Amino acid sequence: MQLDPFLVNLLVRISRLPTNFPCAGFEVAATGEGTNMLTNVALKALKPGPKPYKKADGGGLFVLVQPNGTKAWRFAYRFEGKQKLLSGGPFPATTILAARAWRDMMKHQLALGLDPSQERRKAKARSSGPHADVINTFEHVAREWLETRLLSWSPRYAALVVGRLEADIFPVIGCLDIDTITPRQMLEAIRKIQARGAIEMAHRVKNHCSEIFRYAIPDGRCESDPCRDLTPALTKAPRVQHRPKVAAKDLPTFFAKLNADGAERMSHLALRWTILTMVRTQETRFAEWEEFEDLDGANSLWRIPASRMKMRSEHLVPLPRQALELLKEINDINLYRKAGNVRLGRYLFPVAYTKSRVISENRMLDIMYRIGLRGKATVHGFRGLGSTVLNESGLFKGDWVEMQLAHQPGGVRGAYNAALYLAHRRPMMQWWADYLDEAERKGRKDGVADQLW
Repeated sequence: MQLDPFLVNLLVRISRLPTNFPCAGFEVAATGEGTNMLTNVALKALKPGPKPYKKADGGGLFVLVQPNGTKAWRFAYRFEGKQKLLSGGPFPATTILAARAWRDMMKHQLALGLDPSQERRKAKARSSGPHADVINTFEHVAREWLETRLLSWSPRYAALVVGRLEADIFPVIGCLDIDTITPRQMLEAIRKIQARGAIEMAHRVKNHCSEIFRYAIPDGRCESDPCRDLTPALTKAPRVQHRPKVAAKDLPTFFAKLNADGAERMSHLALRWTILTMVRTQETRFAEWEEFEDLDGANSLWRIPASRMKMRSEHLVPLPRQALELLKEINDINLYRKAGNVRLGRYLFPVAYTKSRVISENRMLDIMYRIGLRGKATVHGFRGLGSTVLNESGLFKGDWVEMQLAHQPGGVRGAYNAALYLAHRRPMMQWWADYLDEAERKGRKDGVADQLW
């Protein structure tokens, strides 16, 4: 008899993990005396005989070889003084690693005073209802939940969430039936993240898991959210610290030091472009020439596609005169574009030897460090500076500034607002560009390149 579909799926998932990986509250046994005696080579070499015979792997696990050549896993154990036998899956469909993980799951049940045969019958009874064919492990439900969220997330954010779950949660509870997971198990999983000092990350992962449990409640795959009451048991997340930024009064000094820095020109242009357009560094790094419109007209525009935006909504950046001047210089130094190299030339800031094919975010940050701003300001901080300066000028509405920072709502409303405020944001961005020019002129005039921060 083969394993029921649920357990077969579970074993396949477990077979992808190292044999000493913790799962379901137990640790899969590592190779030791009297266990894990078989190998894949030895299993494949077993020949059928006139009668069925077994070959032990240890710990009660053995493979039964039938006269017709089929091989199947079995687990022998004693419960309340009685010798019992449990059937596993066939070899090689059920790998040796999966079979050993299954054996250790059964031994874990025995250690808890449970009869594995009875537990299997209970599992089959649970799966005979309306959700009989539904895979109910936490990882399966989590990946199902992720699919429903991908349309509203940027690829970068989606990769972050998947990475967090795969690194910290799936190895611990991923193979468990979602409706059997307890608050204590979730607390232990989240506290492991806390233990390495990632306090804020622990709270974020807890929130992801909570959403997954709540996603599974309406269709009956679980009855409650075990993460609901965990917050009081976790270390309190620190207060949000906004990115440090250059103060408006220090802009002349910043530009004087920037002009005195000897970095490669492309790095300087990327930094200047980021400051001038008030975008995130990711949006600068992966900018492509095809995203720009009407560069020779009165309504020049940078249309950043939704797929590259954090909030998964298209972002329109009206370009001031200074941005067009920067674009001309960026184009002049883009040798790949001049050579007709489509693969690299499509980017504003291409770098052939990087995996991403574009300038590294560290290039801009390195400039900040060299001019004395390590720990004092970040590239991202210029977005905050722009917001402060524009709001304090009293000339522009807060909604226009928020829209320029791509803090607009997503979906249809976001797209409508982006178009609605574009006419207001165009003169606002020209004012910002002129403000930066004036600060740079003041820095040259005052000769403050050697001034300390």
